[in-house]
Amino acid sequence: MRNNHSIRASALALAVLGTLFVGQAAASGFQLREQSVKNLGKSNAGSLVGKDASVVSLNPAAMVNLDKRTVQSDLTVIDLTASFSGSGAILGNPGAPLTGNNGGDPGDPTAVPNMSAVFPMSGSLEWLTLGASVGAPFGLATDYDQGWVGRYRALESDVKTIDLTLSAAVEPTEGVSIGIGLIYERAEATLSKAIDFGTAICAASGNPLNCFNPAFPFKPQTMDGSFQVKGSDTNVGFVVGVQIAPNDRFALGASYRSQIKHQLTGDLDFQNVPALLANDPRFKDGKGSARLVTPSVTTLSAKFAVTDNVRLLADYQYTGWESLQDVTIKRDTGTIVGSEAFGWSGTHFASLGGEFDLSEAFTLRAGVGADKTPTNDTHRTPRLPDNDRMLYSIGATWNVSESLSVDLAYQYISIDSPTVNLPVEAAAGNTSTLVGSYTGHANLFGVSMQYRF
Repeated sequence: MRNNHSIRASALALAVLGTLFVGQAAASGFQLREQSVKNLGKSNAGSLVGKDASVVSLNPAAMVNLDKRTVQSDLTVIDLTASFSGSGAILGNPGAPLTGNNGGDPGDPTAVPNMSAVFPMSGSLEWLTLGASVGAPFGLATDYDQGWVGRYRALESDVKTIDLTLSAAVEPTEGVSIGIGLIYERAEATLSKAIDFGTAICAASGNPLNCFNPAFPFKPQTMDGSFQVKGSDTNVGFVVGVQIAPNDRFALGASYRSQIKHQLTGDLDFQNVPALLANDPRFKDGKGSARLVTPSVTTLSAKFAVTDNVRLLADYQYTGWESLQDVTIKRDTGTIVGSEAFGWSGTHFASLGGEFDLSEAFTLRAGVGADKTPTNDTHRTPRLPDNDRMLYSIGATWNVSESLSVDLAYQYISIDSPTVNLPVEAAAGNTSTLVGSYTGHANLFGVSMQYRF
């Protein structure tokens, strides 16, 4: 019965930790940088030093750039297109290939909304600027066809992290400002995959060769079941920032977003469990928990105005994905179920952009960026077939009036073709191999409105 136990352990591990495998996001790992459509149009170059309300969560110190009460709403639609090509084998035997198709396109268009507001104080508090924002810094969703070849590794992955950030900024001396924000984050996850109960039964019979014995009644891939898990948690973190702007032409910004530690708890729901295993406690619905740490993010930004209507912009960002080396999964009784290795490393992102004011009413912008992946060929899975990527962006602002402006942006992301090469891991409940590669890209469309009063 050891193999049954291993599959149960692996199912619980992946289910509770679904937030770690969320498919291709709009940044490396499962990071999202779509807090601002204006930033989207310049590949996030100069993201910390603009007159944009999104700085509430990106760099609170830059809230002093807004001299009026400002309310901003941003909506970005991320449309991932991806395709898998590959195959696998049961128990590593090339004579028993996995059945199924390529999974279809796992990425559907996904809307990422963000809202932010900045309030410069007056009277005796005119030295203070306050702000609030609601946004999604991490997460996305993928959904493979039910019968695809990699169904025993992944079907649906859906993660949502929603942040409420409350920030304050002061300008102790002209041209220098500092800011700090409190982040209240909720993480929610849903994960599903198929379970090959046929293989589990024949392997648990005491003779693994039964899986290939024509006389044995239980065969691999003939008794598929599935599970779905939902888990959630809330916790707090912080963001701090500084801006140095000695004149109207030049500005530097820096910010640090802290790690946020979550203890995800989830309910595991098995479906189509064979009658032979119906009373087996290892396949009963249950609960589990695991520690998830969303990474720290350190960002540097620069702006230089070449002329009164031309600005050059740059960004550098380091995301501390090295916090995800391994994850320990525990039952609700406290018993350790197992450990999943990730081996992620910190990632570097850099971008350059520019803005050109056609007139007081219209501004054009563009940018290009390079984004590294935290994963690697050893640990990459179909839940996160991530790789290095390039970003190409264009955007525009229409100042409808002194109070109202509208932003539009488009970004194309090219992704280096990632590979997966997953062996049989009986201890983790994976009784088949999966070998193949992905091709894919993403299109992002954004629209924003900013109102000043």
